[in-house]
Amino acid sequence: MKNTLRVHAALFVVAVIYAANYSLSKDVMPHYMGPFGIVTLRILGAALFFAVVSRLVAPQDRILGRADNIRSILCGLIGIGGNQLLFFSGLNFTSPINASLLQTIAPIVVVIASAILLREKITLLRVLGIVLGGIGAATVILSRHAGGVVYPNATLGNIFILLNATAFGVYLVIVTPLMRKYHPFTVLARIFLVGAFVAVPFGWRGVLAADYASFPLYIWAEIVYMIVCLTIMAYLLNNWALKYASPALLGVYIYLQPILAVLIAVALGKDHFTGARALQAALIFGGVFLVSRKPKPAPEPAAVPLEAVQD
Repeated sequence: MKNTLRVHAALFVVAVIYAANYSLSKDVMPHYMGPFGIVTLRILGAALFFAVVSRLVAPQDRILGRADNIRSILCGLIGIGGNQLLFFSGLNFTSPINASLLQTIAPIVVVIASAILLREKITLLRVLGIVLGGIGAATVILSRHAGGVVYPNATLGNIFILLNATAFGVYLVIVTPLMRKYHPFTVLARIFLVGAFVAVPFGWRGVLAADYASFPLYIWAEIVYMIVCLTIMAYLLNNWALKYASPALLGVYIYLQPILAVLIAVALGKDHFTGARALQAALIFGGVFLVSRKPKPAPEPAAVPLEAVQD
């Protein structure tokens, strides 16, 4: 019972951390620092943390073999560097609520990527879920208005968020074998190192050009939040909870994240929730729900009588 409460608490805290980021990041971007600068600070901070911790926790663990090394590089390119550059670029152009809704299609991408890369079966129900989620995502992508606010580059931002969710979904599929084979901190240290090599060429100018002396205290707090809470703490809590949580429970918290993002964005005056947004959310949530349902196992063939075999 106590462990169950801890799992719920961990998953809820992770959902709040991710949900709050949609609104807090808008305070920093683009006035104080551009999206690429934020990504660079975040990835460098996490890379340093995981490099140190991996040497303390699993000093003898190493990623071995050509296939695993190539896979770890792809995880860093897709899941850390590319994923974060796309996310913050998209969030810079679109509204917090649009971004949070589009992020929830990641489970749909996981199913599609698993079918392509792992040859897993896609049922008719899952196809319906993919179509529903796709329609919901398309309506979000084409919307420019958020209440009384117009985002001139919202379509581009929404496409970036969609690509970010796609990159994250593919990353979840290709990183799983590494997480099962090596210590998680060993994997994280490697993929964040690769991600740093991707992010730094894009963001070093933004990091150096920022006028840090003009940053109010709350901006400093939000930057620290993005480095410490969004990357390090959220992963540690999520990784622990995944050992005990069922897929159904994880699905509940996937739906909870955009709901929390809406509440936070509206409470902070960063966005507005409308009837159109509710319809878009229903389509995407419905699609994710259908896709997340596991296919029923095929019935076992009836035993053949021994006499029939001997005939």
